[in-house]
Amino acid sequence: MEFLQEDFEYKDLYSENTYLSDVLKAYCDKKHTGKIETDLKKFSQRAKGEILELMWQAEGQPPTHKAFDHWGKRVDEIVMHPAWDQLHEVAAREGIVAIGYERESGSDSRLHQFLKLMLFHPSSAFYSCPLAMTDGAARVLETNMTDSRKAAFKHLTHRDPEEFWTAGQWMTEKAGGSDVSRSETYAERKDGRYYLYGTKWFTSAITAQLAMTLAQTEVDGKKRLSLFMVKIRDENGDLNNIEVLRLKDKLGTKAMPTAELELKGVEGELIGELGSGVKNIATVLNISRLYNSVCATGTIYRLHSLLLDYSQKREAFGKKLIDHPLHQQTLMKAQADTKACVHFIAQLGKALGRSEVGEADQEELAFLRVYTPVAKLWTAKKSVNTTSELVEGFGGAGYIEDTQIPRFLRDAQVFSIWEGTTNIMSLDTLRALSQGDNAKDCFTYLEKRMRSLNESPEAGKIKKLFGEIQAWLSKNRQNQDILQKGARTLSFALADGLAGLLLFEFAMHTKKSRDEEILRLFVGNINWPQWSESGDLKEQVKQTLLS
Repeated sequence: MEFLQEDFEYKDLYSENTYLSDVLKAYCDKKHTGKIETDLKKFSQRAKGEILELMWQAEGQPPTHKAFDHWGKRVDEIVMHPAWDQLHEVAAREGIVAIGYERESGSDSRLHQFLKLMLFHPSSAFYSCPLAMTDGAARVLETNMTDSRKAAFKHLTHRDPEEFWTAGQWMTEKAGGSDVSRSETYAERKDGRYYLYGTKWFTSAITAQLAMTLAQTEVDGKKRLSLFMVKIRDENGDLNNIEVLRLKDKLGTKAMPTAELELKGVEGELIGELGSGVKNIATVLNISRLYNSVCATGTIYRLHSLLLDYSQKREAFGKKLIDHPLHQQTLMKAQADTKACVHFIAQLGKALGRSEVGEADQEELAFLRVYTPVAKLWTAKKSVNTTSELVEGFGGAGYIEDTQIPRFLRDAQVFSIWEGTTNIMSLDTLRALSQGDNAKDCFTYLEKRMRSLNESPEAGKIKKLFGEIQAWLSKNRQNQDILQKGARTLSFALADGLAGLLLFEFAMHTKKSRDEEILRLFVGNINWPQWSESGDLKEQVKQTLLS
């Protein structure tokens, strides 16, 4: 009889074991835990069933661009599979964005939102991307509220699919990607209004209703970037002086339309002070970077679950994969990294929530500022590396499109690119540490947390790591070349230290052998940083690279 391999199963990620429930109870106020857990349990069932089916449908028919109608009229219609609209409906009704602004669970609302987003993302066909920019736009409007902006804010945080709007974040241009100072889009002022002209090279929300975008403006005779909100479509649903030049052919994220646009006089509403665009759009970036972290974590959480299930069904060399010691080690290493990412997003979600309701002190605010770029770069890299390892764990099946496993690898690479590459995030971490008392306050916050750790080799290693970080920063605080050269090392060390601290606190909270083993494995695998001690060899390095 012909052998047929039993397929792996998409599990209910919240209820397949007790881990996420334990995480919620560790970070959440007891008075909110019951209601949040009920919502997450119910939603996780949807995510592995009907929502997952919508993703397969959307992935099966990528978007297309219809530039003209049959009479030659420019229409620039983005043709989507109906499942994309149904994912919009799910996101609205489930309050993926709204939870963060309704704040029914107070400062725990962001924690609730982040865990729910983590469950949603792997079944969302990357509808999580426009939601990230929607959330960022909502936060900008909330912190820059005027009577005229209340309606837009309400749309961005609505639960009715007919009323719920998504938003774009248009920054990338041909001349400048991460270096937004090179942006060529400009705003022209006529009769008290601003009209924007220029090309946006990479826009991931052309199906949205509005966008936040940067444009050059004149301030005291100099060009400075300002932030504008633009309505993408007019009352008839037509693009509002915007032309779609093409859709991008990307490595992954195939179901989500990403366009190159020409702004041809679209009206924009100035948000914040003229010339303060980079500062004002930072609010959008901070939210979208945290979403990036949540979604990167959701990816490997889902994929690890699939490989774990497959390992109990696939037999090789006389026994199941799960019974091979080396395969067990591979799964355990991936599990430790995945769980560390879960704690990262839970902690950052908690801190963000506290900051938004006024409960965070100066030390926690400094921690949030420093660790937002760290979280983005670290979870992204963990997702790319862990995804590759887990895909390999499926053997040849992981390389065959029919299994739907290869898409995980294609999609994962975007996490380390979107919202700033690893190098850009590392430099932003340096920038955050150099601002005011951020470094002192952030390390004070961490030191207070470390006081609760019991004496153990793991605790000693975590404390030593943070000690080395502070010593290196102090020694080189006046040498920008050394600091920049070592920025990645610094950022990964900060991440490893925090992840170890959070896993340690969690193991002390649950008192479960599972969590003690994950802590030992993670801390044992921390690569000790090789600190940069010389920064004056830039020209020599350049010549070595080019020779």
